[in-house]
Amino acid sequence: MNFAIVVRSGPLASEGSRSALRFARAVLNSGHSLERVFFHGEGTYNASSLTVGPQDEDDLTAAWAELGRQHDLDLVICVASALKRGVLDDSEAERYEKAGGGNMRPEFVISGLGQLADAALRVDRLVTFGG
Repeated sequence: MNFAIVVRSGPLASEGSRSALRFARAVLNSGHSLERVFFHGEGTYNASSLTVGPQDEDDLTAAWAELGRQHDLDLVICVASALKRGVLDDSEAERYEKAGGGNMRPEFVISGLGQLADAALRVDRLVTFGG
């Protein structure tokens, strides 16, 4: 079965991101495919390289990045949501003349809602967490 996931929770705000990560791991460990993980709204914070959580909790931003590297996943953050929340890659930081460059982990890419629509059309199941 082919899945796509929408994550609408930040890494520190609720259990949505953690639940989505567990689900993604279960999908992949069960031999299914994961077409795309789309981070929307507060979920875009999962791509920030500046997030620092409590020391006694898992670093969800690092965990998502690692899962993306291990499985060559398409980790997409919504451009409109990212811009509102200050999560930028180097290109967007330059475009909007933001000093210091981007603050987005390199395992993620910025794109539009078209990527979510595309995934929804191509998968068997679209599962949303948080929001």
